[in-house]
Amino acid sequence: MGLRLLDGKVVLVNGGSQGVGAAIVRAAVREGATVDFTGRRAEVGEKLAADTGARFVRADLSDPGRARDSVAATVEAHGRVDCLVNAAGLTSRGSLLDTTPELFDQHIAINLKAPFFATQAAVADMVGRAAPGTIVNIGSNCAHGGPPHLAAYSVAKAGLAGLTRNAAHAHRFDRIRINTVNIGWTDTEGEDATQRAFHGAGDDWREQAAARLPMGRLGQPDEIADFVVFLLSDRSGVVTGSVIDWDQNVPGALD
Repeated sequence: MGLRLLDGKVVLVNGGSQGVGAAIVRAAVREGATVDFTGRRAEVGEKLAADTGARFVRADLSDPGRARDSVAATVEAHGRVDCLVNAAGLTSRGSLLDTTPELFDQHIAINLKAPFFATQAAVADMVGRAAPGTIVNIGSNCAHGGPPHLAAYSVAKAGLAGLTRNAAHAHRFDRIRINTVNIGWTDTEGEDATQRAFHGAGDDWREQAAARLPMGRLGQPDEIADFVVFLLSDRSGVVTGSVIDWDQNVPGALD
């Protein structure tokens, strides 16, 4: 077997027990990495760990201390962290007029605060070892504005784009590359639950959605995972501070 993209790398995927995060765990293992991942549900995380050989660390990332601790646990287990993926996400609905302070705080905690403090801890480890590293954040095309029913989510994801650029600039001479992938509508277990809970969707919601989309289908987690692994790897070259739109709709374009 030839050299794989992440051979010899230690990778932490926060929010890696399902959906896009789980796909990234699988792809990183396939590409030769030693992988730790976090999630809230033990049974789901333990099954993925058994299937992939990755190590599951149960963590509720709504506590920023647990976000930092996830990095510390990886460093303790493996001696370092080379790559971090911030994939945990909350997509509970709420418009400007009906979002409560509690819902707003939940979105900020999961979608912005957790990535901020996990990134802080990972960069501290990399700088402390004078070693390069890579970080990829899973953002959203909602960072460009988003629909009315995702007000707090859109605000948090816009903040994540700002974090990406600020941290990438601050640590460019440490050779720590930090990028975000703003994903669009994606076919995940979480999206299925959201469509049913908030939009009254039936079993055919994917087919109905596909009929309205330019490419005739939703985005797929494994495709996103392959792109994320590429960004984590040396094959993505010098790119840093990029917020990359990974979607079939073009932000800013109008009919």
